[in-house]
Amino acid sequence: MLSGLVWVCVVCAVVSATRADGGSSDEIQDAPTTQSVSGEFLGSWMTSRRGRRFQAYRGIRYAEPPVGELRFQPPKLILHYESIVDATKDGPSCPRPARPGYPVDEDCLTINVYTPAINSSTSLPVIFFIHPGGFYSMSGRSDLAGPHYLMDRDVVLVTINYRLGSLGFLALGNKLAPGNNGFKDQVAALKWVQRNIAAFGGDPNLVTITGCSAGAVSVMVHMISSMSKGLFHRAISVSGSPTSKLPSPPDRIDLAIKQARVSNCPEDNTTALFYCLKNKSWKEIAGSMLGFFEFGYDPLSLWRPVVEPDFGQERFLVEEPMVSIREGRMHSVPFIISQTTGEFFWKAFYVLNNQTLLSTMNAEWDRIAPISFILPRNESSDKLATLRKAYLGDSPLENNTASADGLGKLYGDSITGFPVHRVANLMCRHSKHSVFYSEFAYLGNRSHYEDPVSKKPVRTAHHDDLMYLFTLSYRFPPIDVADTEDSKMVDKMTALWYNFARYGDPNPRDDTPELSSLSWPAMTPAQRNYLRVDKQFAVKQNLFEERFAVWDQLYPIQY
Repeated sequence: MLSGLVWVCVVCAVVSATRADGGSSDEIQDAPTTQSVSGEFLGSWMTSRRGRRFQAYRGIRYAEPPVGELRFQPPKLILHYESIVDATKDGPSCPRPARPGYPVDEDCLTINVYTPAINSSTSLPVIFFIHPGGFYSMSGRSDLAGPHYLMDRDVVLVTINYRLGSLGFLALGNKLAPGNNGFKDQVAALKWVQRNIAAFGGDPNLVTITGCSAGAVSVMVHMISSMSKGLFHRAISVSGSPTSKLPSPPDRIDLAIKQARVSNCPEDNTTALFYCLKNKSWKEIAGSMLGFFEFGYDPLSLWRPVVEPDFGQERFLVEEPMVSIREGRMHSVPFIISQTTGEFFWKAFYVLNNQTLLSTMNAEWDRIAPISFILPRNESSDKLATLRKAYLGDSPLENNTASADGLGKLYGDSITGFPVHRVANLMCRHSKHSVFYSEFAYLGNRSHYEDPVSKKPVRTAHHDDLMYLFTLSYRFPPIDVADTEDSKMVDKMTALWYNFARYGDPNPRDDTPELSSLSWPAMTPAQRNYLRVDKQFAVKQNLFEERFAVWDQLYPIQY
């Protein structure tokens, strides 16, 4: 079963260095250039899904390389480029596990800009995408976030890299490493957009910040952080939320100790640990991810935002996100938040098909459940028993359909579903702007989990909605323009994002006939509407609330 799981688990992912420009031969002598207040950029040509020629500016450094003395430091935004910037190809991924030969480097703080209309008389809305990967994997490179679908719309698309793992999120609770540098990288990229995007045809006053999974968590905390205020104007969170069962911690000493252990650094002195890691090679740090897992590939979620102690630095987060939302201390904007039908259902198969893991989960539920389902490590046996009964009944786990269904839902709800439910219900009560909630239920020809026997999708998985917004050429072939349901879904999903980026409302306009059947009402506390996105749109209410009721009972908050 591992082969069906490794992409989302990412630690073992084998990614392809395939070019993401569709093999275009358009990169010829008439390469495009543009001049901003910061400098001049040399780009390349690409071709969209429907044959539109557009300009691509890739691999632009937006901050100084975070190497040497700048490792573990906040990013330093680049304000001026001394010479013309070669932006004709992707920059490297930030350090993470990757196959030999894949472009990875610590000098990775780059931004990609894709635009159809630099010479347009009207500035275009900007879609700023923050990549997924659990804050320890993936990138904003064009093989993982290809622009070819969205570039059929009149938008400027921006994708970025930000530091990952310990290099981006080391949080020692002291002045040396207060944490959140990966989020501060994202802020620097947003500032770069404000400064430069007009030169690429984009409207700096119409920026939609978007992200999936870890990127969705990022989107939500930018709506709370004072560092991000005024840098964006709409927000889309796909399958992720920082509001969960656990409060945001002031540090991640636990992860720092894991890093120390696998890197042979001191574990009992945070200052000595900091300087030891500062002198390790990035390859050693990035290559140590397997040492962070405790039960198979659990916990899937490792790094997360921390509430920074005040050491005189500019702090990204100063309080628990749920408090900021409830008390109105946020800069809310029109907001879409979504989850898929199945999310992490596939993780059940990995456990059930491994006799050692299956036996261990059955025999040591109180020890394993907090690891696998991201719960407090000292969680009471009563609460853990309540969860087990709610999802698995009174029977032990077995390699059968009933256990696979229950355990799959438990994985999906604990990692993604319930945190998304929680933030949607908080935001619809406390935001000054519309909150649109959705379930992505469409099951197309491909999926990030496909049955190993039939080779076909079985349920809509985590990240499956991204397949209809971006070309993911490292893994999937592009979706062509034939009259298929997959092709129609690309048109629908890009139209939803296009309308929302323009108007802060995804509902149909005259130039988006793909959405003619759509009438998507905002969510309210009394009318908890959501849009079920499938071959046909359907507005429903109370998404999975019969399952989430047990979580709200076990981990109550004031909504």
